Amino acid sequence: MAAEVEINVERVIAAPPDVLYARVSDVVRMGELSPENVGATWLGGATGPAVGARFKGENRNGKKQWSTIATVTDAEPGRLFAFEVTAGPFKVARWSYRFEPVEGGCRVTETWIDRRGRVAHRMASAVSGTADRAARNRETMTATLERLAGLSEAAG
Repeated sequence: MAAEVEINVERVIAAPPDVLYARVSDVVRMGELSPENVGATWLGGATGPAVGARFKGENRNGKKQWSTIATVTDAEPGRLFAFEVTAGPFKVARWSYRFEPVEGGCRVTETWIDRRGRVAHRMASAVSGTADRAARNRETMTATLERLAGLSEAAG
């Protein structure tokens, strides 16, 4: 197993934590925020974020397309939304979004923990078009929080 890598990106957004949580935890519409995710579908009768709910995420990077299955591990409105991603029997990553009220709005921290094994690391470029997943995710996470701020602050 390759060593886990953790990336954190944060931004203060002039919006309440519950509004930001609602946007991030609406995985069906995550494609509005993320440069790589194009949306998701709730599975097994799930209709929204709850611990244990599963969803299929659809992703794209240029011509590369792939899907993963995620299970919600934390669903605390206005505080924390997190999920574990798998591809078949393989662990892929843990994603989380923390919301902390601060002066002027809310500090949102997006975290990605790489849980892929060595073989998945070697196949990364062929699957997602990106050999350096950590660097790519730092870029897309920054863009995701920028889009979250734009949509949330514009909504007032």
